[in-house]
Amino acid sequence: MVKIGCCGFPTAKENYFKKFKVVEIQQTFYQLPEEKTAERWRNQAPQDFEYTLKSWQLITHLPTSPTYKRLKLKIKNEKNYGFFKPTDEVFSAWDQTDRIAQILKSKIIVFQCPASFKADKENIKNLKSFFRRIKRRDYIFCWEPRGNWDRDTILNLCRELNLVHCVDPFQSESVYGEVRYYRLHGLKGYNYKYSDQDLSVLKKLVMQSSELITYMMFNNVYMFADALCFKELIDK
Repeated sequence: MVKIGCCGFPTAKENYFKKFKVVEIQQTFYQLPEEKTAERWRNQAPQDFEYTLKSWQLITHLPTSPTYKRLKLKIKNEKNYGFFKPTDEVFSAWDQTDRIAQILKSKIIVFQCPASFKADKENIKNLKSFFRRIKRRDYIFCWEPRGNWDRDTILNLCRELNLVHCVDPFQSESVYGEVRYYRLHGLKGYNYKYSDQDLSVLKKLVMQSSELITYMMFNNVYMFADALCFKELIDK
């Protein structure tokens, strides 16, 4: 089974719901919505519609990240945020992310890390501590490391912590997970439009992993059109 969608709503929700069965919520990375807002999102969607979401940046990114410019919350003790640090602030950010995920009935939560989150001893220690301490419920946790992480380190961590290795399939191979979760950022950046040949490559990838549920989540300027084209290709 393949589930096709976009990272964020590139068109009106009513139109999107007619075309796709899944969306990845981006807003939760920058600033968590109020609970009543999440309830409205859930109620607006068909019952069988799936929300996946990105975890709040307070968990994964340091306050020096430019993404914090979109944070509405004023934070203190900046050194206690990001990089999965074992702090009250990080675990509070998880608790709040967890609450929104519960309201949206999300099963998949994506932890996207910046390239500055390197494979050093402290970061690996914090990563292990975080995923061992939080309540897993019935979530599937997808981890998208970026930067210089070697294959064996990623594989061992995903096995040990039961994480899905989330990748852009044109950039890297997913080495572990109970599902495949691909985020397509554009071959040459966000402004890239995928060609028919590109989409054929993606179809072959899906067929090779036919025993697993595969998520193809487009995250480029032309995401809506590209996702529709890929959906038509898969449905042939």
